[in-house]
Amino acid sequence: MPGGLVEEGPNMVGGCLCGDVRYEIDAKPLLTALCHCEDCQKQTGSAFSVLVAVPRCSLWIEGEHMAAFESVGASGHPVTRWFCSGCGSSVLSDVAITPDLVWIRAGTLDDRSWLRPQMNIWCDSAQPWVLLERAIPGFAKNPPIGVGPGGKDLA
Repeated sequence: MPGGLVEEGPNMVGGCLCGDVRYEIDAKPLLTALCHCEDCQKQTGSAFSVLVAVPRCSLWIEGEHMAAFESVGASGHPVTRWFCSGCGSSVLSDVAITPDLVWIRAGTLDDRSWLRPQMNIWCDSAQPWVLLERAIPGFAKNPPIGVGPGGKDLA
């Protein structure tokens, strides 16, 4: 079922590889996306990053080993990538142009079986050997701010 989310919402808890950083989210995910931008490729060491957008106010983090790296996104605004300083696992990103959202790295979720990507973003920089699912929308760069799949308002 490409492009869908589970009706009830998953139990969204997760953490880093070493277990020093743990988080819990008490809201349904607003969006799942595969990001093919060059920064995500470098940060993940892979062809894309799997992201889950959640309301910032719904996230609780435990652990003292979070470190951050800040860069400037294509919008000209900061993107802060948070990771465990102990094991290096990338946990989440803060994107200045989406201040009400936090972007969780889906691989850090304890249960990822429910995840269904809803869109591909930054398709212009996708690796040519990655086959993009045609059943979900793709955007050359970012989609319009605040708009999810099917025109759904993310605010």
